[in-house]
Amino acid sequence: MDGNGRWANAQGKVRVKGHKKGMDVARETVENCARAGVKVLTLFAFSSENWKRPEDEVSYLMGLFIEGLSREAKSLLKNNIKIQVIGERSQLSKKLQKAIHKAEQLTQGCDQMVLNIATNYGGRWDIVNATKNIAKQVLEGTLSLDDIDEQGFSDNTCLSDLADPDLFIRTGGEHRISNFLIWQLAYSELYFTDLLWPDFNKDALEDAFFAYSSRQRRFGQTGEQVISRVTSQKMPQNISHVKTKGED
Repeated sequence: MDGNGRWANAQGKVRVKGHKKGMDVARETVENCARAGVKVLTLFAFSSENWKRPEDEVSYLMGLFIEGLSREAKSLLKNNIKIQVIGERSQLSKKLQKAIHKAEQLTQGCDQMVLNIATNYGGRWDIVNATKNIAKQVLEGTLSLDDIDEQGFSDNTCLSDLADPDLFIRTGGEHRISNFLIWQLAYSELYFTDLLWPDFNKDALEDAFFAYSSRQRRFGQTGEQVISRVTSQKMPQNISHVKTKGED
């Protein structure tokens, strides 16, 4: 979800107009992914580094998030889409925390697709937080050092209840993951496009799907082993979109 500000500048508009357009595109992307059969979609809305932006822009983004949650929650419920927000919530306003809780409670029983919104999130924060949780369990005697493994670590991250992403999409022309889902993206297919987020439409999404379907996912195996494996799934089931820290 990168490029809102640059899109606005190119249009001769103020940056906040780009964020407003970006939210509209996010809504369309959720709808398109749901129709395509995607089971999990994670959008990077606001990183833990985004607090460094101008105060008025941050305030606008927070207000836009509250507005979006309030407006879209019933639509998500109608379309059987569960929403959950990942990230450190303590820094968010009480009003935003309340809006998040209300939307999550309303859609908690939905099971067609899971929509994760990463807000005040950072991949390093997620790893540190998981490490603290594990250390606490060891100190309390509920977990031994010998029991700590990759799966156990994953179980303590923000997305512990979901499979790792199949496909990572980044708009805006940058070729990096910018502190997003560092642990979870270990074997994800990475797709980069020069399109700015407000220009990311259904055709662009289908281009990403096509690129994914043409790749060979080896997971440490040889090409011959992969070819011999019967694989029916050519559509990504778990997708992540990244918005970077103040580079749009």
